[in-house]
Amino acid sequence: MGRMTVPPPAGAASGPAPATGPGAGLASDAETGAVPPGRALAVESAGVDVIADADRKGRPRQLFWPWFAANVSVLGLSYGAWVLDFGVSFTQALVASVVGIVFSFLLCGIVALAGKRGSAPTMVLSRAALGVQGNRVAAVLSWLLTVGWETILTALATLATATVVEALGWGGGSGVQVVALVVVAALIIAGGVFGFDLIMRMQTVITVVTAVLTVGYVLLVLDHVDTAAVTALPSGTAQAFIGALVFMMTGFGLGWVNMAADYSRYLPRHTSGRGVIGWTTFGASLAPVVLLLFGLLLAGSDPDLRAAISDDPIGALTTVLPTWYLVPFAVVAVLGLVGGAVLDIYSSGLALVSTGLPISRPVAAGIDGVIMVLGTIYIVFGSDTFFGVFQGFLITLGVPIAAWAGIMIADVLLRRRDYDDLDLFDPRGRYGRAAAVPLGLLALGTVLGWGLVTNASAGWLAWQGYLLGPFGLGGTEGAWAYANLGVLVALAVGLLGTLLLRRGAVRRQEALPPSTRADVAAEVAR
Repeated sequence: MGRMTVPPPAGAASGPAPATGPGAGLASDAETGAVPPGRALAVESAGVDVIADADRKGRPRQLFWPWFAANVSVLGLSYGAWVLDFGVSFTQALVASVVGIVFSFLLCGIVALAGKRGSAPTMVLSRAALGVQGNRVAAVLSWLLTVGWETILTALATLATATVVEALGWGGGSGVQVVALVVVAALIIAGGVFGFDLIMRMQTVITVVTAVLTVGYVLLVLDHVDTAAVTALPSGTAQAFIGALVFMMTGFGLGWVNMAADYSRYLPRHTSGRGVIGWTTFGASLAPVVLLLFGLLLAGSDPDLRAAISDDPIGALTTVLPTWYLVPFAVVAVLGLVGGAVLDIYSSGLALVSTGLPISRPVAAGIDGVIMVLGTIYIVFGSDTFFGVFQGFLITLGVPIAAWAGIMIADVLLRRRDYDDLDLFDPRGRYGRAAAVPLGLLALGTVLGWGLVTNASAGWLAWQGYLLGPFGLGGTEGAWAYANLGVLVALAVGLLGTLLLRRGAVRRQEALPPSTRADVAAEVAR
């Protein structure tokens, strides 16, 4: 996935705004705080604040660059091998990948509309759909997803470092992997704890160099492409095609959708909604589509490389490089993964704070770092194959995230006015404590979805797929077992259910006059 880094649009504030916006003073102490001015390496304490009017700047087209930068990663090449592992032809893999990438990032573009309407993080704006306290369920899901991604990226960086060190003859084995894990984890946790200021200083250089050296990689290994072998790949079944499509959706846009409004929140509220959707979708999709195309050509040409990518997605790509290019490529690839994990640990800290736990963002990032290290140890030292764990993680969390995304997207489409900043933090306000219908749809979509997905590579997920038999789809060993229909079903349940059942509730919310601080104070006094 293109999980690298997403800076705010050019001209916007360089980090979460201090508590000076319309919603200032309503969040808990753990949710708010100001970035100390002039202290680049100070530990940032800012949390889930609403961006102040004076700090909302930029135009929709400026969203192209942060989303493009987020997805210029050599990991996009590895997806070519993973898609072909579904047993599809080159043409089928290309169509499934392009549709999966573009459609899933279109969902991100729609959620990004909420950012420019509410100027707050995605998990705060989600409170309008699920309720101020009911949204804690979504915040926990978002936290699990971001912690999972930072763990995946840390494992990839560890495996890639060890592979390159061994290829250069500098050592090998578990000892090298342990040292690599310690160094990588230290960088990620430090960035997550110090916060956005330090992160943004790292990302500009990492993004530019990664893009340049990725182009260099493509040019150097172009002669490894065997078009005859690629076009000779046999076609797969319709079920295999759908499985590949869903895998690409969960690996790309559905992995970002829970944070999609975090970057558009820096834009003025009068910004074009179509521009926000269009530039987000285009910027996020362009690099993955191009990289995926070459990844398909490369993996389809070399069965051995394709098999190696399943165990070490980044390190395997270095095996076809000339020695003189090995070190610079590996360094930049690892730094790109570290950069992505840093942003994930930062976002996971915000998500953990938004669940209501009485902790500060730096402490939350530290907790996430410990979990990240433990998860990486399991992947690197306790798992036989990376891809099995990776696919199990994507599909298992992809189901409830898809259900939430459907609810959030429908809620955004139903709204005609900006969010009420104060009520986003007040359970007594128009959004209420918990919205029963959306929470019920989230539960229903998850239960149905998990019943329609399977993953044979992860034994701990053997309980899934319990509806494939009753629904006449052949059970967990049938043709539909790996189509991962559950993700699409969960998305449809959340989307259609909200459109059908929540229109009246949204209209009643928007009919109320804007809240004032006096209103909130009066409610609190009661």
